[in-house]
Amino acid sequence: MKKFASTRDIIIHTGKFEEAVRFYEQTLALPVTMKSDKLVGFETGSFQLFVDGRDSLRMGPVFEFCVADVDKAKQALLTAGCAVVAEDASVPRCYIRDPHGLVFNLTTA
Repeated sequence: MKKFASTRDIIIHTGKFEEAVRFYEQTLALPVTMKSDKLVGFETGSFQLFVDGRDSLRMGPVFEFCVADVDKAKQALLTAGCAVVAEDASVPRCYIRDPHGLVFNLTTA
């Protein structure tokens, strides 16, 4: 299996979408990189922070890893003791929790 490579993206899910967007945009004065009804991206310098209010997922920060083949990587991770937290091909999303508690999304390059 090809190696995992992190992206610059970190996603947080919140039930207080407007409040979170206001905090990052006004209090921290982070530049907006993209904006839709329920997803806003902010440039932080070292990473891009996304605030997601699209669904009911509530978890800590979600990191992202690029892989050549999401299905193959997912199967290898499940064999290694990871668990799928959420999966939705239309987003696209394949959130994995590793055996140590880290949650990350798998994506392709």
